[in-house]
Amino acid sequence: MDNDPFLDDSFDLDIMGFDELTPWERVNLAVSGEEVDRLPVCFWHHFKPEGSGRKLAEATYAFFIHEFDLDIAKIMPDIPYPFPHNSISSIDDWRLIEPIDESSRYFQQRIEAVRLLREMAGPSIPIVMTYFSPLAELMYFAGNKRLVAEHAQQHPAIIHQALHTVAMNLKRQIDMVIDAGADGIFFAAQGCTRSLMTEDVYREIGRPYDLIALEGAADAWLNILHVHGDKDLMFDAVLDYPVSVLSWSDRLAGPSLREARTKTSKCLMGGWHEFGPLSNGPEAAILKEAEDAVAQTNGRKFILANGCSVPDDTDHEWLHMARDLVETIQFPS
Repeated sequence: MDNDPFLDDSFDLDIMGFDELTPWERVNLAVSGEEVDRLPVCFWHHFKPEGSGRKLAEATYAFFIHEFDLDIAKIMPDIPYPFPHNSISSIDDWRLIEPIDESSRYFQQRIEAVRLLREMAGPSIPIVMTYFSPLAELMYFAGNKRLVAEHAQQHPAIIHQALHTVAMNLKRQIDMVIDAGADGIFFAAQGCTRSLMTEDVYREIGRPYDLIALEGAADAWLNILHVHGDKDLMFDAVLDYPVSVLSWSDRLAGPSLREARTKTSKCLMGGWHEFGPLSNGPEAAILKEAEDAVAQTNGRKFILANGCSVPDDTDHEWLHMARDLVETIQFPS
C-alpha cells in the first residue's frame, strides 16, 4: 500500500527507547519477530450488519478501534457467501454452485466494508477481512459437516468442481479486498480436524482449494490462517500454507503455544480461551492466561488473542479488563 509507514522516510523508530508504536508498526514488527513496545492484542465476536458493507465497517470501527483500541481490525464474515445454507440434499444440488459476478452484492458490499473502514481508520490500523475456506463453505451449504466428504467419495468430480468454483470466487474477491485497502485476510480453515475426516481426505478436498483461494492474498503482509476446531486438529498439515500468522484454539484444542513454537517459525496468535476468563472473568484469570502465553512464547512472534470468536453476548466488562491488562504485561528478561 502507498501508505506503508515503512516506506516513509519520516518513520524512524528508536526500538531501544520504544517510542509508542502505532498498531500497524507493532503488528508488523511482531510478525517479523522483532521487539515491540507491548504485546499486540486482538479479540472479536460477530455483528449483524444485515448485508450492508457500511454497517459492517461502522460496527468494526466501533468495536475494534473506538471502544477497545485493538491492534488489528478484523472484519467479520457477517456478509455471507450467497448460497443457501442447509440446502444441499442430493448430489445434483452441488451443480447449482456457480461463479459469482464481481458486480454482485456479495462482492461489492464486502469491498465497501474494507474501503469505508480504511477511510475511517486511516493507515495506522491493520485491517483483515475474514473468509471461510472453500470446504467450510460447502459444509455450510450442506448443513452436515460430513456430507461433503461422503459425496466426494461417491461422486468426486462433482464435489471437486463445486470446491474449485467456490475457491475461484474467493480468490477473486480476496484480491479485490486487498486492492480496496485490507492488509490481509483471516482465513478460517474448517474441516481440518480428524474428528471430521482423515488427513488424506483433507489433502484431497481441503488443501488444494485452500491454496487456490489464498492466491488472492499473495501480495498481502498480514495473512492469518485460523485452524478451526475444538479437538484433533490437523495442525501439522497446514504449517506450510503461505501465511504469516497462525491462529487456533490453543487452550481448547491444542497444540499449546509452546509446542507450536517447536513446529513453526510463523507468528502465533492465541493465548486466551474463548469460552474461559476472557468471556467470563475473573480479572486474575484473564491476566494469568495472558502471562502464561507470554511465558510460552517469550513474547516474540506472538499476538495475544482469543482462540476463536467469543460468545456474542460476552459482557464487555471482561473485554475492557483484558485490554487494560495488556498494558501491564512484562516480557521475559
